[in-house]
Amino acid sequence: MKRLLLIINCLLLAVGTAGGPLVMRLYFLRGGNRVWLSSFLQTAGFPFMLLPLAVSYFRRRAAAAAERTAKPSPVSMKTPLLAASVFIGVITGLDDYLYAYGVARLPVSTSVLIIASQLGFTALFAFLLVGQKFTSYSVNAVVLLTAGAGVLALHTKGDRPHGESMKDYVMGFVMTAIAAALYGLVLPLVELVYKKTKQPITYSLVMEIQLVMSFSATLFCFIGMIINNDFKVYT
Repeated sequence: MKRLLLIINCLLLAVGTAGGPLVMRLYFLRGGNRVWLSSFLQTAGFPFMLLPLAVSYFRRRAAAAAERTAKPSPVSMKTPLLAASVFIGVITGLDDYLYAYGVARLPVSTSVLIIASQLGFTALFAFLLVGQKFTSYSVNAVVLLTAGAGVLALHTKGDRPHGESMKDYVMGFVMTAIAAALYGLVLPLVELVYKKTKQPITYSLVMEIQLVMSFSATLFCFIGMIINNDFKVYT
């Protein structure tokens, strides 16, 4: 069951990582210009995580009933872990906005190449925050995956919108680079939370952390939409 859940999560992550930038870029190419809305949608699917959490809770409840022990709590997160998850979620929301801003102004080939640099940032921050040692395997992985992203950028005609100023293009480049660095920080921060928490790391706890992070990121972008008057488009 653990391997099945891991495989399902990996497949969903692969589909989202591959298809997300294409769909987002298509939105901007077809006349869309709401960056906050695009960033909001990156984590707006968090309610779907309630389903596996509900299944996990009822399984734990049934097991407790069979063993005649106390009923488990629907929420297993403690306050410090909740606060840490909210903090990382806000950083994720900011990263979503920076990434959407960059995708709005860069060709997919260029944005993919820049985002690939987050592998290097992840390795660096993992070394600094959680003591992840550099090995020949990790170095080779970073180099090969980054080089692979570079190959994608070769011999492409690009899809830069007509009439886009050089200033906007450069800003998109800078924002995407910052987004790559910020996402490279988020992953080691999550690993640090796992190491520092005094609770057993279970599937339910991991899903709760992801739920809080995604909710916080979505709320951050939702507030940005309100400030940017995005809802006036629909009135």
